[in-house]
Amino acid sequence: MQTRPGKNYPLGANFDGEGTNFALFSSVATAVELCFFDDDDKETRIPVEECDAKVWHVYVPGVYPGQRYGYRVYGPWDPAHGQRCNPHKLLLDPYAKAIAGRVHDDETLYSYYFDDPSHGKLNIMDSAKSMPKAVVINPYFDWENDRKPETPLSDSIIYETHVRGITNLNPNVPGDLRGTYAGMAHPSVISYIKKLGVTAVELMPVHQFVQDSTLQKRGLANYWGYNTIGFFAPNANYASWGERGEQVAEFKSMVKAYHRAGIEIILDVVYNHTAEGNHNGPTLSFRGIDNAASYRLVQGDEAHYFDTTGTGNSLNMRYPNQLQMIVDSLRYWAHDMHVDGFRFDLAATLGRENGNFDKFSSFFDMVDTDPVLSHTKLIAEPWDTGENGYQVGGFPSNWSEWNGAYRDTARDFWRSQTSTLPVFASRITGSSDLYQHNGRKPQASINFITAHDGFTLTDLVSYNEKHNMANGEGNRDGDSNNRSWNCGTEGPTTITDVLDLRHRQRRNFLSTLMFSQGVPMLLGGDEMGRTQQGNNNAYCQDNAISWYNWDLDDDDRALLEFTRKIIKLRRDHPVFHRSRYFESRPAHDASSSPAQIEWFDHSGRIMDKSDWNKFYALSIMVFLNGHDLGEKDQLGNPKRDDDFLLIFNAYYEPIAFTLPDKQYGTKWRVEVDTYQPDAPAYTYDAGFTLTAQPYSFLLLHSLTPHDERKIAQKAAARLREARLNERAKAGLMNVSGDGQEGSEN
Repeated sequence: MQTRPGKNYPLGANFDGEGTNFALFSSVATAVELCFFDDDDKETRIPVEECDAKVWHVYVPGVYPGQRYGYRVYGPWDPAHGQRCNPHKLLLDPYAKAIAGRVHDDETLYSYYFDDPSHGKLNIMDSAKSMPKAVVINPYFDWENDRKPETPLSDSIIYETHVRGITNLNPNVPGDLRGTYAGMAHPSVISYIKKLGVTAVELMPVHQFVQDSTLQKRGLANYWGYNTIGFFAPNANYASWGERGEQVAEFKSMVKAYHRAGIEIILDVVYNHTAEGNHNGPTLSFRGIDNAASYRLVQGDEAHYFDTTGTGNSLNMRYPNQLQMIVDSLRYWAHDMHVDGFRFDLAATLGRENGNFDKFSSFFDMVDTDPVLSHTKLIAEPWDTGENGYQVGGFPSNWSEWNGAYRDTARDFWRSQTSTLPVFASRITGSSDLYQHNGRKPQASINFITAHDGFTLTDLVSYNEKHNMANGEGNRDGDSNNRSWNCGTEGPTTITDVLDLRHRQRRNFLSTLMFSQGVPMLLGGDEMGRTQQGNNNAYCQDNAISWYNWDLDDDDRALLEFTRKIIKLRRDHPVFHRSRYFESRPAHDASSSPAQIEWFDHSGRIMDKSDWNKFYALSIMVFLNGHDLGEKDQLGNPKRDDDFLLIFNAYYEPIAFTLPDKQYGTKWRVEVDTYQPDAPAYTYDAGFTLTAQPYSFLLLHSLTPHDERKIAQKAAARLREARLNERAKAGLMNVSGDGQEGSEN
């Protein structure tokens, strides 16, 4: 076969219309063979003779899209010093843009023999028949003037879902499209998501990943997909019509369809480890190409891997070419595949350039200064399994984070845990204590109650304990600290009072999520009561445990309508998604207008320090000032909105709340009442005392025109000033040097 020298950039296989250029980085290879496979799996090997800057490259005329290929890399096999080259193992191109076939787990994939516990003898069994193959793709696609929605993060509502989970049982999706990108893009699915009101879909991993043989032996499968082997390749198992590049076109068509509906696509990406596992794992790609450059190894014991992910290996975040691979992959998905953002799994590992997490590490610098990536949505899962791995609040200023503290506090508050109120107040106002210190804004906080990892919302209010027996690990897997409450009995029940409380708690959690500052993330299916029967670690349940059940009962249909309602309320009112933190006001400020936010106790009195310090406090009333958002729109005009009151009662008894006086609003209408979600929209006057039922949330909407409110505010200010003057004349006022009111004598 005729070849040409080709070029060392770009890496991967790149078709130009007449042939394909192949380029592979390896700093340790002494020789490289490019291997082509025909439809009968006959292999043709081509020596790659050119090497520049440690990149092996060759151009092969007449190689067209659909051609399957792999590499064999010759070089040192010295595990004790971190080198594991083995030309008997066919290797996937790390830059493969499509992958055909699957890994057939057998002894040929390993560089040692199974009967050799010392791994001392090189396994020379050929692995080609057990390996998937990389595929040359056609880069052309008609995007039809596709434009990314570019929804501001402060206006975003994220919906976490799974390509198979949302489509596999969906009766409106044709059977041959279920579980596929085409099924995800089916008009009925997009219509459902659009009607729900979310602005972005966050897809669980869609990179090509490897099935776990131990799961397969138990009759299970890797459902979540956090086991990547192809960082540029969309998972061919989610394609409806081919794996020779068709999966790429189908994925692009899905993105285009969502953009046409104004919905963004965010990918859950796994750049912290690969599917090759620890030193006992198979040789599939990186390990056989340049092991020491690809993975972090134990210093002084390079036969073993330094693991901060719990998977057996961690990518080497200090090696320039490995960093380049990650950034190239991200840029490819953002530019060529048109995705709008990324959620980074176990993102703390990405900042471990020198072992410890560092937000100034090279990876973050490369992403934050990249002209493409710096303008995408960057969301960190801010922890890993390594030392000091919990890094909530510790990421760079251009990043947002899954706020695990928000999840934990919201769960604690609604199960009546004492001493939670001050922290709860911080969480529902954007967690400024975590993010404001380095100039970040409320949108740095990705708020969530539930996510794929853990209980669903229905299970959160139905189970005190995990029930993971279906996973085949004796219920040992999964987190035992769920901060859940079953509302009186474990699991399914017919007890009316328990069911009523569970349904109310679901509404409480959803309302808290949608009316908190920050960016809400809704776990797909929570809006319709999806349950995993108490399984809080359904990573291996590619079945009805994880898939959406679209056969809804009356309660679940009501929950869906409730969720749509509160999402619309959030989107319609910028006071619920401010792009700046609330501005504080000095104590006893005599200004005639309310602050941007005010906190009241149940008597309608503004709370003081002693109120916040009451460990048993489980209720609060919050005033949100829509007239004073402190923000401007794109035309430079001040943003304006209506005023709202939020009433939270996490106590087990009813609490009477007295509405604030007229300067905050003369008339209020109940928009949301989680105790009576279908009740008429009652209207109350200022100062009225209403009852918040046990475990309930109310949202009240001010019906007071702003000019009328200003009159009331001025009257209140005059009255306040008169009272201060009277007290001063009586000698009862002592003003301290800091302008704060002193104590009375």
